[in-house]
Amino acid sequence: MERTLSFCSFLLLLLAVHDALGPVASASSSSSCPIDLGYVETLPWNSSLCQSRSEGGCCQTLLSLFGVGLAQYLRETSMFQLPNLTTSSSCLSEFGTRLAARSVQESWVPVCFNSSAQFVVNVSSCDGIASVQDWTAKVGPISPLDTSCKGDLTGTRCSQCVQAGLQVSSQLSRLAPNSTDCFYFAVLYAAGIVNELGPGDVTTANCIIGLPISSTTSKDSDHLSKRNVLKLVAIFLGALMGVLLAFGVIVLHRKREREKKRNGPHEEFVNGFKSSVLPNSGAKWFRFSELERATNRFSQGNFIGQGASGLVYKGTLSDGTLVAVKQIIDIDTEGDEEFSNEVEIISKIRHRNLLSLRGCCVTSDDFRGKRRYLVYDYMSNGSLSDNLSIGSAGLKRNALTWPQRKKIILDVAKGLAYLHDGIKPAIYHRDIKATNILLDSDMNASVADFGLAKQSREGQSHLTTRVAGTYGYLAPEYALYGQLTEKSDVYSFGVVILEIMSRRKVLDTSELNAGPLLITDWVYKQVKSGNVEETFDESIREEGPRGVMERFVHVGILCAHVMVAFRPTIAEALKMLEGDIDIPRLPDRPLPLSHESFRSFSSVTSSTRAGRKSSSSHGPFNV
Repeated sequence: MERTLSFCSFLLLLLAVHDALGPVASASSSSSCPIDLGYVETLPWNSSLCQSRSEGGCCQTLLSLFGVGLAQYLRETSMFQLPNLTTSSSCLSEFGTRLAARSVQESWVPVCFNSSAQFVVNVSSCDGIASVQDWTAKVGPISPLDTSCKGDLTGTRCSQCVQAGLQVSSQLSRLAPNSTDCFYFAVLYAAGIVNELGPGDVTTANCIIGLPISSTTSKDSDHLSKRNVLKLVAIFLGALMGVLLAFGVIVLHRKREREKKRNGPHEEFVNGFKSSVLPNSGAKWFRFSELERATNRFSQGNFIGQGASGLVYKGTLSDGTLVAVKQIIDIDTEGDEEFSNEVEIISKIRHRNLLSLRGCCVTSDDFRGKRRYLVYDYMSNGSLSDNLSIGSAGLKRNALTWPQRKKIILDVAKGLAYLHDGIKPAIYHRDIKATNILLDSDMNASVADFGLAKQSREGQSHLTTRVAGTYGYLAPEYALYGQLTEKSDVYSFGVVILEIMSRRKVLDTSELNAGPLLITDWVYKQVKSGNVEETFDESIREEGPRGVMERFVHVGILCAHVMVAFRPTIAEALKMLEGDIDIPRLPDRPLPLSHESFRSFSSVTSSTRAGRKSSSSHGPFNV
């Protein structure tokens, strides 16, 4: 198993969240840094990306490097984050000085860390976890990290630790659906508390925190390891040879029988997939070796994010084509169904606003285990969520302009219109959200992730016992009763419109006493109060024609109306957005979904989201 995840991107994910929520800390404590940052000068980390002026690569490296200190701080104090802004600023200042001693310019610090508040204790972080005591109360005294992340984390042991991190992160995310930094806490806990070697150990820092280590050190270590192995082989070869010859055949036979029994269902799926799904899909079957070469063996440097159900790597095929390779983690019957569904559906459709699937791969062996891969066209500007800085990796981006936002909304509408009306039978996506909308180099939008899509039957709606999607984007009738129609996608699209126009969270939990506030309820209240301009993101209020921007907000409200009958079809919504037909008067809206009467709805949809095997966006021990 390749070391596929890195702590740095989850630190990057944390930047936007902390900037939005703000720190909860006292500003009166000492200005000295409680972290011993001497390791910056002694640990053999690879500083080449910072010297080559690669902003993305350097920032990821520095975030991982600072994470080593945070893990050590947790080990010494049992606290996950620093006590206040003053302390955080002091640590970042000293961090810059230490970097200068390694011939890395101090100016990288303000570039990569756009706020000192990102490392300060915050009650909204990961379901209120601030200390090891809080962690134990939420996760329990023993977690998969405690059994998988001890000792020397090389080879398959690193892979097992990574899998444990995903499992614990998923558990915490179900407790706090809107937290984006729970994986970050899992990383600190694994490196600082669980692993007895500590975060300063090279293997711990490299595997858990994702710190790139100097290739020279790695080569020296490999050479020493090989030399020791050769000595052991020379000493014990004679004694063991007889035993190996005597029992080798028996052991090999038993091993093959166990593998056959264990991998039987998976091999049955692969054979069935190749014979039934693949020939009808037009998707290319990639050999695993091709994907390894394309992604540099799924290296950390090629990691570009964490999807809802797996990890995504940038790759270059042998002909020079850039692709995104999605490695699906969860291996179960339900996952096989979604994988086959995505290949079968998306490979049959071709539209400029729907992400193209190039091919797939399924593999299974002792080293990698069971793995599925999907290969897509590479979208260089990431997800819409990244560009709105909602749960994004935190890299500095220019705010989306009004023309860009308008085009993205229209692109998504055209893609959905094709799914609903351009093909027969129609396809319902079921998981329209910002992390599933990807942007290419020209900021053209494409709808992605068709693992949950369903094909309709002419003139019928679906009733399903398995409701899948994302809380905040789910249509109420689908979340409550499992009733799936084209209007379910329209509801989610309406939420995306309001998200793009306002750049607010789809579900705001900052008002804890009042309950969660859905963006649909907030926008409706502003519009009905005559404050429609308050729904425009500040960065675009002076850019576009007020009337056109107001029209887009009104269409978003109509599409995301609680009552199905008041929602337009996607084709009607597109015509309204383009100004081809008038927008009807906004109908009254029922009580906000945060109202006491809808508490049961909140619990139901929260449980459906917990059961969804799929971000964000978005962006591990990187997504």
